[in-house]
Amino acid sequence: MTSVTTTCRDLGELLPVAQTACRLLFQQCYKAGIDNIFVTETYRSQARQNYLYAQGRTRPGEIVTWTLKSNHTSRLAWDIAVAPPKTLYDVNTLTKVGAIARKLGITWGGDWTRNIDRPHFEVKRNWKMPRGYKLEGQVFVPSNSKLKVQLIVKDKKEEIKVSNTIWDPGSPAMRAETENFIAQAVKEGIINASHLKDLQNGVITTDRLVGLYITIQQRRSK
Repeated sequence: MTSVTTTCRDLGELLPVAQTACRLLFQQCYKAGIDNIFVTETYRSQARQNYLYAQGRTRPGEIVTWTLKSNHTSRLAWDIAVAPPKTLYDVNTLTKVGAIARKLGITWGGDWTRNIDRPHFEVKRNWKMPRGYKLEGQVFVPSNSKLKVQLIVKDKKEEIKVSNTIWDPGSPAMRAETENFIAQAVKEGIINASHLKDLQNGVITTDRLVGLYITIQQRRSK
């Protein structure tokens, strides 16, 4: 059971409709030149929501949430932050992201009249992609400040190649190939050995693997 103090940043824990909405938001941000944002929380158990609600009330600390009923618990919401050197919740950046979300039919907490929550975004279960928009390639949604938002548009041949090595390491053969790929990068000094350890321990997400692939390819090409 996950601890109430543990933050989930895995996009895969959201409902498919929210995953698509989040990827579309990050894609449009990337196209607008905003690549320094990352997800800080996706799914939140009710137990964790209760725990956070208690902070500043029955538990020490500042108040961090105003409700016991959050769409995080419904797997329809996600929070973001801004990477350094900007402040974590840079108002200017979050306002730009909020304006993009508004065009996509995604609810932005910065638009709320009470209890404004600029890092927060959510959708309803019946959200549909607005006309004229589509996911144009593989959208990489970072879950930490060290990686940038990426939109990767490959030709079909290249997509299959990448899919079989990095993006879908479900089968033993693909997992072995992925592990070898990461291990070689560690050996070359391109990435930290902790990535390989996390892969071996089964705690690495698909989004993070895509980010690693991008990082390794970029560093090898320099």
